[in-house]
Amino acid sequence: MKKYTLMMTALSVLLVTQPLAAQEMKPKPAGDAAPMMVVDRATFVKVVSTSNEFEIRSSELAKQNAEHQGIEQAADMIIADHKKAGEKLKATLSAKDAAPAEPLKLAPKHQKMLDQLQAVKGKDFDALYLDMQAQAHMEAVALFRTYAGTGDDQELAGFAKETLPSLETHLAHVKMLVMHQ
Repeated sequence: MKKYTLMMTALSVLLVTQPLAAQEMKPKPAGDAAPMMVVDRATFVKVVSTSNEFEIRSSELAKQNAEHQGIEQAADMIIADHKKAGEKLKATLSAKDAAPAEPLKLAPKHQKMLDQLQAVKGKDFDALYLDMQAQAHMEAVALFRTYAGTGDDQELAGFAKETLPSLETHLAHVKMLVMHQ
């Protein structure tokens, strides 16, 4: 019985003091937030190059294989914007006399995704394409937002800031298509 009383007393003290401890914690201002990750220039260029190429190639497949007309329209927008972003990246790197990291082949992750897309047709293609586009654009938005804020190359950070709204538009468009599928 003493053990039970002691345990209940300890629990009561814990319950009473816990709200007090929570009140003492003050949130830090958002400006004090440390970035979730830091991406260096070489990594940013490499990931952007292969991701951009995947977006173009997968969207070209969508123009051939999609059943839903909205997907074809989204693919047209993605191809145009990603080709423009690829040219802007090349120009930004050329201005610094740095050769762009052009992937001769896709990163293994992107090649596997492209292979999966090539293996499906019809509604299965539509669903997989939209899923992959949502995933790819969420990753791209996070990468570009991070580099825009913490990038070690000011010109590339400017490129990231300039390109980010397009990526966010693509993501919103893909999400809308997913909801109406």
